[in-house]
Amino acid sequence: MAGTFNSYLDFFGFGQRPFSLTPDPEFIYWTAAHRGAYAMLEYGLSTHAPITLLTGEIGAGKTTLLQYFVEALGDDVTLAMVTNTRPGTRDILQWLLPELADEDPADERVFKKVMEFFIHEYNEGRRVVLIIDEAQNLSHQALEELRMLTNINVGKDDVLQLYLVGQPELRDMVRRPDLIQFAQRVAANYHIPVMDPPTVGHYIAHRVKVAGGQPNVFSKQAAELIHEHTAGVPRLVNQLCDLSLTYAYAHENRMVKRQIVQSVIDDGIFFSPLK
Repeated sequence: MAGTFNSYLDFFGFGQRPFSLTPDPEFIYWTAAHRGAYAMLEYGLSTHAPITLLTGEIGAGKTTLLQYFVEALGDDVTLAMVTNTRPGTRDILQWLLPELADEDPADERVFKKVMEFFIHEYNEGRRVVLIIDEAQNLSHQALEELRMLTNINVGKDDVLQLYLVGQPELRDMVRRPDLIQFAQRVAANYHIPVMDPPTVGHYIAHRVKVAGGQPNVFSKQAAELIHEHTAGVPRLVNQLCDLSLTYAYAHENRMVKRQIVQSVIDDGIFFSPLK
């Protein structure tokens, strides 16, 4: 199997797989939307925004963008990330300080220890940045706990900057009447839209080039069909492109044309939750 995969790479002249489903900052393609999203992440950091929201559909490139953002953080930032929230996640303080797992999450001592940590970092010249991915899974209680954390300050300075990243329903959650105090702490927010047909074509060519191949491996018509069946969601684009390259290799075609992509779709190999 490994030999077949290596032949697939060699056949198209790739040094690495161009359409892996694993987020990789090396392959990031800066669409106008992603540039806007990154600018908002930086804006939140530079203005010490209490809460910054970043939303987008599953596979829109949020995680890749976050990885790029995190790699650029300086030594004056203490980073905490929560990436595996589940629906209804509560007791967010225990996620921040795992060593407190045996304590009652409602106990004031837990909040006090978190507060002391934030203030200690501030006194050492570092600010705490907390990033929570899949934040749409957080419960009302968890969001309220996070809001209270963003209220901690030393003089006029906030000691925590919170980034909530998630699917579109996260924005709807924050707009609920019972979370109005939370919404008032949101100083920056951005929603990443899906890619339009021309952007999908540029995105495909970019990833092929980064992988070491020729940018014109996919025809324009193939890229248009890929957009039609993926709605421009990057993760789905990657999946359909990878399958199309496999089909092209199996038929010894050096270019992925529309017919190849159509064959993948007709054979039911590509599964899209959009259909």
